[in-house]
Amino acid sequence: MFKTPSHIMLVDDEKDFVEMLSLRLKEIDETVIPAYSGAECLEILDKQDIDVIILDVKMPGMDGIETLKEIKKQHPLVEVIMLTGHGTIEGAVEGMKLGAFDFLFKPAEFDALTEKLNQARQRKHDQLERIRKAEAAMLLRRAKI
Repeated sequence: MFKTPSHIMLVDDEKDFVEMLSLRLKEIDETVIPAYSGAECLEILDKQDIDVIILDVKMPGMDGIETLKEIKKQHPLVEVIMLTGHGTIEGAVEGMKLGAFDFLFKPAEFDALTEKLNQARQRKHDQLERIRKAEAAMLLRRAKI
């Protein structure tokens, strides 16, 4: 599978977890941007293009569900994979209804996580391609008028 260069944000209040998963992702040539809270995630999103976010559900302050709502409100094309060690089926359903790409439970198998990451990256790429085509078609129609 062709891998499009992308930026992945890893959001979790557990610093050791973020550092370890960042290292694993960097080993497979991913660009990883760490964030340790929902608020920090949103600050980074305002300054930097991010393709996929791996977002913990349980965090102090702004939790993952609240963060997801804000991400989708402000950056609807960013794909979000919810990740939790304290998850419930209800939490997974809520996250999916709010626009999360998928939901995994900690400890997630690294191969399963990278597969979801690739699928999320592809979905964003496909959405951007549809937008480009629609914009091009609109410009062509305007040019013919």
